[in-house]
Amino acid sequence: MSVNLELVRKYNQPGPRYTSYPPATKFAPTTSRQDFLERIREDNAINKGNLSLYFHLPFCRSLCWYCGCTTIITTQQKKSGAYLELLDQEMQVMRGWINPERPVVQLHFGGGTPTFLLPDELRTLGRMIRRRFSIAPNAEFGVEIDPRRLTKDHVQALREIGVNRVSLGVQDHNAQVQLAIHRIQPREVTEQAIAWIREAGIKMLNIDLIYGLPHQTPETFAKTLDEVIAMNPDRLAVFSYAHVPWIKPSQKILETENLPGAETKLQLLKLTIEKLTSSGFLNIGMDHFARPEDELAIAQRNKTLQRNFQGYSTCGNTDIYSFGISSISQAAGAYWQNFKDINEYAGALSRGHAPIERGYALTEDDKIRRQTIMRIMCDLELDYSALSAELGVNVPTYFANEIASLDDLEADGLVERSFAGLKITNAGRLFIRNVAMRFDAYLPAQREGRFSRTV
Repeated sequence: MSVNLELVRKYNQPGPRYTSYPPATKFAPTTSRQDFLERIREDNAINKGNLSLYFHLPFCRSLCWYCGCTTIITTQQKKSGAYLELLDQEMQVMRGWINPERPVVQLHFGGGTPTFLLPDELRTLGRMIRRRFSIAPNAEFGVEIDPRRLTKDHVQALREIGVNRVSLGVQDHNAQVQLAIHRIQPREVTEQAIAWIREAGIKMLNIDLIYGLPHQTPETFAKTLDEVIAMNPDRLAVFSYAHVPWIKPSQKILETENLPGAETKLQLLKLTIEKLTSSGFLNIGMDHFARPEDELAIAQRNKTLQRNFQGYSTCGNTDIYSFGISSISQAAGAYWQNFKDINEYAGALSRGHAPIERGYALTEDDKIRRQTIMRIMCDLELDYSALSAELGVNVPTYFANEIASLDDLEADGLVERSFAGLKITNAGRLFIRNVAMRFDAYLPAQREGRFSRTV
């Protein structure tokens, strides 16, 4: 796959990542969490479908200065044990609303650094979850790992509780880059983590990288890519660094470093896509690359790929219930998010309340647009007949203005329109967010500065 930098320059504009529609920028503080709980109760009374569970484990021992996640920076190990007690309380509160017989087909531990927890604390969390939920025998169970303070016992504990896929944070191997971003992680540390993971029998390995960090050049990042490819991961997630110091003030530190200019960043993107695809990886939508035999690649070919707050997923038709600070749930025709502040989160739980801070209930138009945008982001096409039957509307008529607005994208060879549907071309894969944005009813009213750039 080759990259046309002129088109990148033209279409590289701020826009949502569409891990949800509407984006989380539309969520509003809720004056009555009871409204969301009633939705959950009514839905669980009739819905016996699959569940996906997410647990946000926010602790890190030090701050990576590029980070945009909700984290708690601490060296006090005792905080993880106290946090487990809060998660236990939240699961108990939600037990009264969620049907415990619904099969859990997907679990994910995100952070922060989930392996900040001690190995025995991970085992405890696993027991807590299994005590309250019905975990399917073949459930997909993923965890994000920082290799820097990982031990073999951590890996063994994860395997014991059912983890079968791992995502390793690497970002870049270059020592100068690591120093600038406050994340010293020699390649040997990552290799040791991978050895433990493989030895434990965890089959699926993803590695996270970031381009656009201080001091990166095409030459240095090419070396990192070559070294990571040699580690033989099943997937790679290569994210564009989003510099948003108005949201994450710690990122201002990086402004004193040598952040790559726009042209260098585009060269890094071009290098990444061309090197990975020439090495046998398929470009799965945005940011993600997978080997042809990987489940993500198979799901995309079968048009069953999904997208949610954890990125691309193979688990479709699942409601997502999330636990921990800042976590976002998606079920019962709504989204809701927990308090980001741990004191507010703990305070709600101490009163026996669900710790919901804000949320959004979808309209019928939202649901139609959400599924349409999902299919663009996952299938790289729209089949008008199939989508019309699924949504109960005439898609070409419903989206007549949106489809007509694609003239410029079609002229640049990024999409192909026909009577039967819309297809993203090979050249247009890089611009799927731009295509999806044309179907977003809220975007014209959103402030651009709230989003990262699309490429």
